[in-house]
Amino acid sequence: MNSNVYYFSVDISYHIFQQHYAGVASTVVVKTDNGLTLQLPASRLRPYLSQLGVKGRFRLTVDENNRFKSLDKIV
Repeated sequence: MNSNVYYFSVDISYHIFQQHYAGVASTVVVKTDNGLTLQLPASRLRPYLSQLGVKGRFRLTVDENNRFKSLDKIV
């Protein structure tokens, strides 16, 4: 089973990320290190939310059909 791995940085303030909870924003668009634009459900970033928001480097792993496998904070 093949996997694709994407690396990207996120810097979303707590106030902006709260729009997800209010139903205003259900997805987050990120640009990977190699310039690819990805859209993922904001709920996937919820475990990484702190008082400062969602900040850091992430590794997204998807299967050969681009279905979510894992999202890990790496920094």
